Amino acid sequence: MKRMTYLIMALYLLVFTGTTSNGQQGNVKQIDLNNKLTNKEIKDGWKLLWDGKTSAGWRSYNGPSFPASGWEIKDGVLTVLPPTGQTKSGGDIITIDTYKNFELSVDFLYTPGANSGIKYFVDGKTNVSCEYQILDDKLHPDAKLGKNGDRTLAGLYDLIPPKSKKDNGPNQWNTATIIVKGNHVEHWLNGQMTVSYERGDAAWKALVETSKFKGSPNFGEATEGHILLQDHQFKVSFRNIKIREIK
Repeated sequence: MKRMTYLIMALYLLVFTGTTSNGQQGNVKQIDLNNKLTNKEIKDGWKLLWDGKTSAGWRSYNGPSFPASGWEIKDGVLTVLPPTGQTKSGGDIITIDTYKNFELSVDFLYTPGANSGIKYFVDGKTNVSCEYQILDDKLHPDAKLGKNGDRTLAGLYDLIPPKSKKDNGPNQWNTATIIVKGNHVEHWLNGQMTVSYERGDAAWKALVETSKFKGSPNFGEATEGHILLQDHQFKVSFRNIKIREIK
């Protein structure tokens, strides 16, 4: 009987001694899984586009170096900061490498009223390219512009409105996924597909002709390009930026 009592007490201590009286963890070390790849992800060909600590792999769209101001790297989060009297806008940043067929996954957090985007097929000469829109649909005026909601969160900016959208809201982490296989492209938000389209065909060209990109020759038809994170002068944060190239 005594032995059973000791076992129960030992189990109780094992389960509860890591928690303090205010509900916070005491000596239990919290494991940060952000900006890391699992063994399965590595096996499946994923790689980090951002290491969570430095600007390695990224540069300013307008120059060879990472912006000296306007972007903050802190506690495993990459944040574009709105300009203030002390901080100038950093401008858009792009990957140093270019990509052709891929699956891109990015966690993002937008603040109330914010506007940003993830662009792909950026050629380095003009940042006019396909864009996964990041927007506070409730507070930013862009949500009511364009056509049928084609400037809202998880849509293809100014071209295709999103469907079946599950937005966690401002100041919460969301996950954007962009999949490119040749001319077929998909946008996903939090595990739900929001956009699917084919580039370069007659329907695509007709769609572009009704958009603000009408005057851009061969818009969206590049076979390879950089990935861009947009500085739209609103506070938006990113983490867990990873990519899997599709052969």
